[in-house]
Amino acid sequence: MHVRNRPLAATLAACFALSLGVGAFAPAAADEPGITPTEILLGGLHPYSGPASAYGAIGKGILAYFAYVNDKGGVNGRKITYKDLDDAYSPPQAVQLTKQLVEQDKVFAMFDTLGTPSNLAIRQYLNDNGVPQLYVATGASTWGSDGAKYPWTIGWQPDYQSEAIVYARYLLKEAPNAKIGVLMQNDDYGEDYLTGLKTGLGSKSGNIVKVATYEVTDASVASQVASLKAAGADTFFVFATPKFSIQALVAAAQQSWHPRTFFNSVSASATILGAATKAGGEDATKGLITTQYLKDPSEPSWADDAGMKQYREILAKYAPGADPNNGFFAYGVSIAFTMVDTLKRAGKNPTRKAVMDIANHLHETDNFLVLPGIVVETTPKDRFPIDQQRLARYDGTHFVPFGEIYAGRGRGR
Repeated sequence: MHVRNRPLAATLAACFALSLGVGAFAPAAADEPGITPTEILLGGLHPYSGPASAYGAIGKGILAYFAYVNDKGGVNGRKITYKDLDDAYSPPQAVQLTKQLVEQDKVFAMFDTLGTPSNLAIRQYLNDNGVPQLYVATGASTWGSDGAKYPWTIGWQPDYQSEAIVYARYLLKEAPNAKIGVLMQNDDYGEDYLTGLKTGLGSKSGNIVKVATYEVTDASVASQVASLKAAGADTFFVFATPKFSIQALVAAAQQSWHPRTFFNSVSASATILGAATKAGGEDATKGLITTQYLKDPSEPSWADDAGMKQYREILAKYAPGADPNNGFFAYGVSIAFTMVDTLKRAGKNPTRKAVMDIANHLHETDNFLVLPGIVVETTPKDRFPIDQQRLARYDGTHFVPFGEIYAGRGRGR
């Protein structure tokens, strides 16, 4: 979820880099920041307040998994400390807090900071100073495609363009003449999804009859939804964060508009859909389509799965009171697994450079919450760790997967 005010973010990052006078190379292993004989210190940012606060569950899931790993001895003899701060989904706060984590707390790496706006605002600063920006919690395509320019930054989840391409391919099969209305956040997060949708539709991109945008400071998106209905759209794409996704579904139901609906995966949690159903009735959510790459903890078919049982045990012990059916907790646990795996492979004397080398050579087949058949994999020339995903339809209470596993970028695994 990018910000459009790139010059400001870039200027702030440049000023910070100049004030530090630090080069782009990691220090010698003996002086590695955030590494002591007993500890690995990681930093992160999540919106525990503000318009995207639903994502705070991700940070809590990460903390639970790290506590689980620490109780088992940690990583190569060290315990993980994760200093996770609240940036309220605000790029200026993200810049300030990242500077604090790097300069004052001396973190080894930044891990899983959430949101395209925040990550974009801090990317230049972290790359100028050789600080890993690992497995960012955003699917913007830039994290994979701009690795040559920003070698210290890498994503994790499927990118937004690939996700939208999967939707488009399905829609072209099922309803090639659909009239499409798009609701999107008015920044590069929304633009990434729209670009993918147009790419996937190809010559049929003219089927998009209207695009309505919203700002994260808007109180409601009801008027935008009304404009899509008025444009004659019979197919609704929701490219929005949880708060506005719920509003969009409820507004459509209240306006007696029942289009074919595609719902971006970053908001497709059973908790979010449950809230929308409660506010707008079953008609607000039943039948909508999203993509999945992780096991859905709310899906009954996973009840006896060993990985899901492990996940629920971890939450019960290390995040008491957390709703295990909330997919954002599952996301946090699964991405923390990859971070721990990366640190383990970095050995007894981890360096920032070594960690980035490993992040560029992933081949993870044992992440217990990733869907069977999906590999977390990178090479220096392919920095999109998760490319595969499958479609799922919401039946009013949970998601029902259907169809094959798609590779959005065409990686034939």
